[in-house]
Amino acid sequence: MGGGIYLIQDDERLVEMGQQAYESDEQLQELIEQYPHLLAGDRIDVTIPRRWLAILRGGAFDSEEEGGGRWSLDRLFLDQNAIPTLVEVRPINNSRIRQEVIGQMLDYAANCSVYWPVDTIVAQFESNCRELGRDPEQVFEEFLGDDSNEERFWQKVKTHIQAGKIRLVFVSDNIPVELLRAVEFLNEQMDPAEVLAVEVQQYASKDDDVRVLVPRLIGQTAEAKQKKSSITRERRRWDETSFFQELESRRGKDEAAAARKIYEWVENKTPELEVEWGTGDTYGGFTAHLRHRNGKVSHDLFRVGIWGGVEIASSSYASQPPFDLKDKWQELRSQLSSIGMALPTDPGEIRFPYLRLSTLQTELAVDRVIQTFEWVVGEIKGTGEGDR
Repeated sequence: MGGGIYLIQDDERLVEMGQQAYESDEQLQELIEQYPHLLAGDRIDVTIPRRWLAILRGGAFDSEEEGGGRWSLDRLFLDQNAIPTLVEVRPINNSRIRQEVIGQMLDYAANCSVYWPVDTIVAQFESNCRELGRDPEQVFEEFLGDDSNEERFWQKVKTHIQAGKIRLVFVSDNIPVELLRAVEFLNEQMDPAEVLAVEVQQYASKDDDVRVLVPRLIGQTAEAKQKKSSITRERRRWDETSFFQELESRRGKDEAAAARKIYEWVENKTPELEVEWGTGDTYGGFTAHLRHRNGKVSHDLFRVGIWGGVEIASSSYASQPPFDLKDKWQELRSQLSSIGMALPTDPGEIRFPYLRLSTLQTELAVDRVIQTFEWVVGEIKGTGEGDR
């Protein structure tokens, strides 16, 4: 291997360091696990460098077709904005391996919303912490700070997966030009997903007593950065016209019609219910709020997202009357189960049940969803919570 870097010691001695191959594939994987900063988070976002929360250290995921751990991912991280970052670490030194790893990562991107529910990701994070002898709550607080909202963070993870806002990262000691072109092409074409490569070269002194690791980020072309600018995205505020036009464009007329009927139900119950529009591409959609008579929000009933689904946060129900009572919680579970939303048995579990608009193929199915939330509103008002 050619090239080198030079290190000036405290005694002004110049140490020449030459590029050195890793002892094994596993060595680079272990370095990424131990030093996640090698994923070049400071280059992915220069303004606000990415920080990494380790979720998975190698693991298999089943598919409906084959089961038995069909997919095996090297590493899974989340950044501080709750964006899932899928990492494959391996030498990519021939066309067969290159095609295999690219195809595998695209397979992950296409199917992660189906096979990686947020409940599974939370469980993997907690398991990973236990294996390392760490307390998950402490790790989480160290990552986001004392004022972090764990429930909101996992909700963002779920929303990102549903919207396809994930990051695919290929890591190797050498990124061949063919992979460089493929990564740049995919990163420019895929939206909102991000596709990057990180080349981590190792340099060592002649006596091998000093090592230096040099990461290089690949894939962030000027065109890709402009398309994926978070500032540009978050400035977009949705309204009725823009949302339904975009939803029909992305998901088709039938799903847009189902969402429209749910929206009209909320609007017809104004001022008892109120619509709040979200901002940004990932969080595009509207939330239905039940309000007190004094104007304050009582309950967040559900959110309809641009990704094509209706979702709720279980904790927003479990923490307030009447569903903070055991029998009422079980009654709520039964009602939501009838429309395809699965609440946990334990109200303390963090869950974000959702219902895809694609399953609402008939007016009867849509009406059943509306009737269920009519029942929810009635139960809440029956406790006096919705009339204060």
